[in-house]
Amino acid sequence: MIYHSGSMSKLKPLVLLPAPNERGGRETRGAIFLRSPMISPTAIPSGTTSMDGTTGASQPSAAASASAPVPADGGASRMPSDTAFTQQRIRSWQPLLDPKYVIVAFLLTGVVFIPVGFVVWNKSNDLVVLHSIYESHLRDGPAADVTGCEIGNNPNAMYLDNGRTCQLKMKVPDDAKTMQPPIMVHYELYNFYQNYRKYAASFDASQLFGLPYYEQSEHPCNPLLKIGNVTINPCGLIANTLFNDVITLESIVGPDGTVIQNAPLVESGIAWASDLEWKYRQPDGFKYDVCVCDECDCDQVDEITGEKMWSCKEKYVDPDGNCFTYYYPDDDNTLYLYETYPMVVNPLDGVTNEHFVVWMRVAALSHFRKLYGYIEVPIPPGSVLTFNVMANFAVMRNEGAKALVVGNTYAFGGKNHWLGTLFMAAGVVSLIFGLLFLAKELTTPRKLGDRAYLKFKGD
Repeated sequence: MIYHSGSMSKLKPLVLLPAPNERGGRETRGAIFLRSPMISPTAIPSGTTSMDGTTGASQPSAAASASAPVPADGGASRMPSDTAFTQQRIRSWQPLLDPKYVIVAFLLTGVVFIPVGFVVWNKSNDLVVLHSIYESHLRDGPAADVTGCEIGNNPNAMYLDNGRTCQLKMKVPDDAKTMQPPIMVHYELYNFYQNYRKYAASFDASQLFGLPYYEQSEHPCNPLLKIGNVTINPCGLIANTLFNDVITLESIVGPDGTVIQNAPLVESGIAWASDLEWKYRQPDGFKYDVCVCDECDCDQVDEITGEKMWSCKEKYVDPDGNCFTYYYPDDDNTLYLYETYPMVVNPLDGVTNEHFVVWMRVAALSHFRKLYGYIEVPIPPGSVLTFNVMANFAVMRNEGAKALVVGNTYAFGGKNHWLGTLFMAAGVVSLIFGLLFLAKELTTPRKLGDRAYLKFKGD
């Protein structure tokens, strides 16, 4: 055995790695010793044989001393400290797969998963989903459920036609349960690939956050960066393909024929709060002011600088009847979002408009839904919901379709029977395995760790 140099009270043996014999076992004859660079022949005790055959009583030759490796730090040992962590002596626990524990685990999984899956499946079936396709150009997909909402390959057709709308009526089944709020209203698109790599990368995060635009040779927004000398703000494919159908809830008529009052379609609170706070802001320099509607003047001039205070062409009036003047920097050379999509985005919100923020979170699949709003009152079975749709988003060129989806939710999201089915399937499989292993253990048990089952390779 070889010892490290140092005082004899701290001598520690090197690792002894026995060489394998022909049968796959280990023997000490012909053993391999790992040599440490810190070993000094002078530290070998008397009577102990070293690897080169010398004994502890012999002195090292000059050549051996000269060839002995010297640590880079001038003599300090690079051996890890003698702690449980560095020497891998930390207490550990490794489960032993005793048959009894495995059987109990399988049986418990089955007993728990089957009833949980049944409850989840039952809750999902209680949900109500109303679905209506109002324009379809799919080759092999479903046709439209209504007529009068088609715009073909004419974007903004209804907006340009004096804001014309079409009507969708949806009835809650008579045998359904009452739809409890919040009742989500989604729009659904078919065959629209927001997950295309070039499309998903086509935006400018700095511009969306209100920072000034800088020229770049390889801008991610190309080719939707400029129109001539006019800068598009926000630029890119995602922002400039915004879903711009305008959906409004006209009425909810109960089963008795009376109109349910105070049931608006709420369109705020549909975007992630973190997105609104950290990703989207109006351009640096934007400002607005409330004004008396009869006295609002977009041509007002600053008395000190003599410059025009507002960039608006006319005052903006919000749904509550309040009037505003506003200013966008470099408005003459920039096409802003409210100018591209005036039917959806107002000049005060700009890129902070929640419909725009929802759209900017690209979908993973070509068939997807996005939240448009929600209803905060219960809707009893037999009720009829009437929506007015100003169709502006063209889906003919991409051979797609668009639909309106109304549905309520529960703790695990929207209507989806697969979650409960998978729970029950996993529970049944676990229960079957547990019963099979239990039968095996009761009929032909086997002693755990029985050496009679161990055999050498050569035997």
